[in-house]
Amino acid sequence: MHGEFKVPGGKLVVVDLEVRDGRIADFRLAGDFFLEPDSALDAIDGAVNGLPADSDAKTIARAVTDALPAESVLLGFSADSVATTVRRAIGQATTWKDYDWQLIHGRAFDPNVQLALDQVLTEEVGEGRRKPTLRIWEWQKPAVIIGSFQSVKNEVDLENAARYGFDVVRRISGGGAMFMDAGSIITYSLYAPLELVAGMSFADSYAYLDEWVITALKSLGIDASYVPLNDIASPAGKIGGAAQKRLGAGAVLHHVTMSYDMDGQKMTEVLRIGREKMSDKGTKSAAKRVDPLRSQTGLSREQIIDRMTQTFTGLYGATPDEVTDAELARAEQLVAEKFATPEWLYRVP
Repeated sequence: MHGEFKVPGGKLVVVDLEVRDGRIADFRLAGDFFLEPDSALDAIDGAVNGLPADSDAKTIARAVTDALPAESVLLGFSADSVATTVRRAIGQATTWKDYDWQLIHGRAFDPNVQLALDQVLTEEVGEGRRKPTLRIWEWQKPAVIIGSFQSVKNEVDLENAARYGFDVVRRISGGGAMFMDAGSIITYSLYAPLELVAGMSFADSYAYLDEWVITALKSLGIDASYVPLNDIASPAGKIGGAAQKRLGAGAVLHHVTMSYDMDGQKMTEVLRIGREKMSDKGTKSAAKRVDPLRSQTGLSREQIIDRMTQTFTGLYGATPDEVTDAELARAEQLVAEKFATPEWLYRVP
């Protein structure tokens, strides 16, 4: 069995192993990481060999840590990343380049249609009717998109939202509210088989699925990084946030919203940014927490999206595609049956 895991912001970890009588055998660790002393490599191999094949990641990481010589230095990887790679090997995880990726950057849709398309396209990938896909969203109108478990009245000032023309809609993934002013944000969704993130914790998978966009932002001169659990940030402030939903059909939806430009005053009037939420953020101003891409690059929104798609295609390959008529029809049906209903929007009042 073979497993690979590119540590977000770090190095590639590679393992080869066999499973005999329910235990790991012939385990070999490799990669482009740095490790001192050389004997630590044998120590890691010895620690993993013989472990039950169904050991969880914590058990594997603990075994590796306990076996390391006291003076060991691990650069670009960790005991946890070794454990993740072992679980990916045993779970027969795939890599980005195992797939024929599709790229959709089409016309704008109503906010509820956008959310319904996320569900439909994820299900299509899970059922094998659609190849793994990256979709860049476009917008018809401004909206506030609240997380699956958020309270409408706690998150949104409905009077101000109506005054500024913002629809309020609810997505299927968790996380916080997204302030989506028309032309001021960049949103993308990944629809991928679960095998791509096999063996990873949710925290690992967030950073793993967004490493390509960190690469794209850095190529534009932004000192971007991933801040657990789900933020993309730079020293100047937060750039965006991610959310994720794994569907039973066998696929993962991972979507991200990044601020290109913003009206901070309008945002704080429409969103109810509570004192408790901001208490651990190191700032009293929600507007100051977010530093848009426009102010950091001076580039147009289209130029930034072009760099993102070029980066993704250069790393993993991607074929231009479109939402099919059948997928759009199913999404519109879901809008009528679910996303546009009061029962869905106010399921957490």
